[in-house]
Amino acid sequence: MKVAVIGGGIVGCLLAYELSKYDLELFLIEKNNDFGQGVTKANSAIIHGGYDDPPGSMRAKLCADGNKKYDILSKELSVQIKRIGSLVVSDGLTDSEKKLEELYNRGTKNGVKGLSIIGRDKLQSIEPNLDKKYKKALYCESAAISEPWMIAVSAAKAAGRNGAKLITGDSVIDSTSKGNRVRTVILSSGKEIEVDLVLNAAGVYFDKVAKIFGVQTPEVLLVKGQYLLLDHLASELVNTIIFPLPSEKGKGKLIVPTIDGGILLGPTSEAIDGFKPEDTRTTSEGIKEVINAGEEFVHGISRPKWFIKTFAGLRPETPNKDFYIKIASEKTNFITVGGMRSPGLTAAPAVADYVVEYLIQEKMGIRLIKKDHFKTVASGLRIKELSFEEASRKIEEDSSFGRIICQCNQVSEKEIRDAIRNGANTLDDVKFRTRATFGRCQGGFCTWKIMKIISEEHNIPIEEVKKNDEESELLDGKVRP
Repeated sequence: MKVAVIGGGIVGCLLAYELSKYDLELFLIEKNNDFGQGVTKANSAIIHGGYDDPPGSMRAKLCADGNKKYDILSKELSVQIKRIGSLVVSDGLTDSEKKLEELYNRGTKNGVKGLSIIGRDKLQSIEPNLDKKYKKALYCESAAISEPWMIAVSAAKAAGRNGAKLITGDSVIDSTSKGNRVRTVILSSGKEIEVDLVLNAAGVYFDKVAKIFGVQTPEVLLVKGQYLLLDHLASELVNTIIFPLPSEKGKGKLIVPTIDGGILLGPTSEAIDGFKPEDTRTTSEGIKEVINAGEEFVHGISRPKWFIKTFAGLRPETPNKDFYIKIASEKTNFITVGGMRSPGLTAAPAVADYVVEYLIQEKMGIRLIKKDHFKTVASGLRIKELSFEEASRKIEEDSSFGRIICQCNQVSEKEIRDAIRNGANTLDDVKFRTRATFGRCQGGFCTWKIMKIISEEHNIPIEEVKKNDEESELLDGKVRP
């Protein structure tokens, strides 16, 4: 059996990961140069509890289940998940208390564990710097933070280790069918792939990809969220994920610790007119909004000297604001997995199971046979996270572990070379796989060194090293050695 997964975000990569456990010919197709570089790389990176999703929705059905699956998945893929918990804070007034109770009851119906409504004393002990106007909160112990792009990269890597063919930098432009079944997928490179089954997980482009195959889906509605990233020093003021009470627009502007020790403020929630997937600009008005929201929670969290960078991400919504996971009526061997708005990251492992176990095997009646042996992903070493003794041993074994290229995040030459040898081609590929250039200087001191290493590893002139795609030149001419 031949299966093509279109889209190398977290959902597509986890679909490929689950499918690679079975005896079939598998293709994972991503138009960007690396996995996890679309919606997956620009969001709050939160693994939600599942108390905010309407009972009966696909979001509710898959969020709490997906949250639980991350404990095992993080070990299988050697990715970091930190269960730091979350708080939805309230001023204790009657309407606010009712909203907390509503969220608690909703979470209980959705199967969320570790939920409780706490008073001021416990709230103060968890978040001593929280503004004193907040008297109560919904505390969710299972909420966590992650690096979604690394989950995608590791899942793709594991799928590749188990026989999947990983295709990057190539997009789907056409297809052929026989009757109501897709027969081939045609790529921009000219490659034509014979298929028995197609899974469309193309993120903000899922409806555009579906149309290539003659399949109709709901219209994609894009919502932009702007963020401000703060220095590691800000993390001394916050211990958990802090939410306001949710509204019609979503979960609101929050404070989120990051895996590598920073703090995110945001996001805004801005509906974009028309389909403009390139609109990831930030605005002074949007950033002021997230700064003011952060200050409402914790005074002094947004000191200008802590500002590192702003960015924006897009999320694809459908008109009914739920996931769209469906076997096409027009093409019986085509499944769309789209509309992965929040909590898409959280639900992703459960989405993969739902598609593989229920839609493919039960609904479509396709019998998949599991492989006798399945390879997981070994953990990549980060010199920053080793003890002094362990780091010393590693440096003795390989001196490149001791040459720190990114001073802000303490990323070694060894880590950067390993990332390139495992598939990183561009500066952004290295950034997201190693955290180099993620720190305070944003690559001001290490970009040149990383470009030089990419040049050496790929045996190309340094002026040919790109930031991300083919048109993102970093240099406009030959560089003297």
